Amino acid sequence: MGNQMVVFTIFLIFTGAAVLSTLALYTRQSLLVAYILLGVLLGPWGLHWVGDSTLIEQVSDVGILFLLFLLGLHLHPQNLLHMLRKATWVSVVSSLLFGLLGAVIGFWFGFSLHESLVIGAVSMFSSTIIGLKLLPTTILHHQHTGEVMISILLIQDLLAIIVLLVLHGASTGDGLSIRDLVNVVIALPALIAFAFLMEKYVLVKLIARFDRTQEYIFLLSIGWCLSIAQLGGMFGLSLEIGAFIGGVALAASPIALYIAESLKPLRDFFLVLFFFSIGAGFNLEFFSVVFIPALVLAVVILISKPAIFYVLLRRSGENKAISSEVGVRLGQASEFSLLVAAMAAEGALISSTANYFIQAMTIITFIVSSYIVVLRYPTPIALTEKMRRD
Repeated sequence: MGNQMVVFTIFLIFTGAAVLSTLALYTRQSLLVAYILLGVLLGPWGLHWVGDSTLIEQVSDVGILFLLFLLGLHLHPQNLLHMLRKATWVSVVSSLLFGLLGAVIGFWFGFSLHESLVIGAVSMFSSTIIGLKLLPTTILHHQHTGEVMISILLIQDLLAIIVLLVLHGASTGDGLSIRDLVNVVIALPALIAFAFLMEKYVLVKLIARFDRTQEYIFLLSIGWCLSIAQLGGMFGLSLEIGAFIGGVALAASPIALYIAESLKPLRDFFLVLFFFSIGAGFNLEFFSVVFIPALVLAVVILISKPAIFYVLLRRSGENKAISSEVGVRLGQASEFSLLVAAMAAEGALISSTANYFIQAMTIITFIVSSYIVVLRYPTPIALTEKMRRD
């Protein structure tokens, strides 16, 4: 019976996604919007045909790991280090400004100081999923725009880890200890060193010996991605950063492009589940309560992020076209916003109203931002053949 329910759930999600995607393409809408709306429609707060959205969310997180692993496969370590040095101050300054805006708006709408600080924290980050899913392969891997975006998102991910450590300490009453920060500072270079040593002395030799067996290369790639992601989690970083480091470690291998292409369908399978879980997790009973404040903060984020990124990137020496495009592509909240809100709610740091306010704001920015990007810039899911790139 359990197996039948799993099959039925997968049937509902992917058949429904196929139907709504067809309608989305005919009406020139973003496919990502279709996946989120499907989750709202079929989830626990809609028709209740898919009742366990938590399980779907946990499974879909694997798609994020594969996405970041594939990104790493196309980034040579020297190019990455150069861009990280350049993007650090842009990421830090912009995150502080976004956090201040979010906190002020939260306090203005009557949320408590703690809740306003959490709202500010979730406003700091842009979505790795939206930003990179809508970036064509040619731009992502062969143009400077992709390097700039990835560098900013990586710095934001590190800042998000610090925020999660602070929340964990606050929810347990221990606070953020120096030991936690030292663990992160030590763990990151240790994980990088381990990954590159494994690549040099183990993976390269295995690939060279068995590269004619495609099934083995496929399995080795998945095993390596998930293993290094798990190590990242064990080291106190995150599964996502571990997966990305695993990809970068293999980037110099001649077979990296083949691995990237072979894993794309697997990535897309899990990403459909990810966007579905976002919609399914939203409680419609809170919609009327949080809609207005969530809409206000979403509009502020959608306007301020492109503008602030543009100014900061121009001051860092980027040209107008790249500064403008990167700002628009990063002009939304993040999947980390949902994670931070969930952790704060579990630790009783914010109320259910504040939690669903953050969820509603994030969903609005996901939908509007993806639609703006699809209309203005080349994407793999563009609405016209002229703008479609992959």
